Amino acid sequence: MTTLGRFIVVEGLEGAGKTSAIRTIQQWLNEHQIPFISTREPGGTPLAEQIRTLVKQVQDEKVAPETELLLMYASRVQLVKTVIQPALQQGNWVLGDRHDLSSRAYQGGGRQLDETLINSIRQVVLGNLKPDLTLYLDIDPAIGLQRAQARGELDRIELEQLAFFQRTRAKYQQIAATEANIVTIDASQSMQQVQQQILDALQQAYQNGSLSCDAKADLNPDV
Repeated sequence: MTTLGRFIVVEGLEGAGKTSAIRTIQQWLNEHQIPFISTREPGGTPLAEQIRTLVKQVQDEKVAPETELLLMYASRVQLVKTVIQPALQQGNWVLGDRHDLSSRAYQGGGRQLDETLINSIRQVVLGNLKPDLTLYLDIDPAIGLQRAQARGELDRIELEQLAFFQRTRAKYQQIAATEANIVTIDASQSMQQVQQQILDALQQAYQNGSLSCDAKADLNPDV
């Protein structure tokens, strides 16, 4: 049986520190001599990056929540089919800056779209593909937005009202509390403390088998 790669995802609100977290994980993977690729969502392929631009640019017309949802999954399926699944099947690990949990939180929580709609699209797009480990960086939306504003110009989603991000955070927390393989990291701590929690989560998952190098379940590439 082919030894397949593992899929690690970093999630969180704007300003939660995903970029720093990803660098920490990249260093851990390199230290363990694990071959990996890094991706981001929306985006990650030339076509998906064009969709990312559509999603993030301020538009002259109101973007319907359903339109935003479908754009996110259009970008995601392109990335999954052309990058993520091939990499995993070749034995490479994949480190994702956002994945499906973002849509469940932002479009499901923030935009308040029906979960049944989202789940039906998820099944068509992803099939059996799920991250082996998701690190959710939890932060007060007000603090996260302050950090995002300090970085410079905000995109269309970052310009949403605080209530939108409060709903998004609540959905993140709800899902993280009920699903396996999602580890919540307190992103309001110092960078050193956050890094240590990330390393602890990686080591624990590696030791308990969640991130073992044994063969994993069918990725369902034909979905």
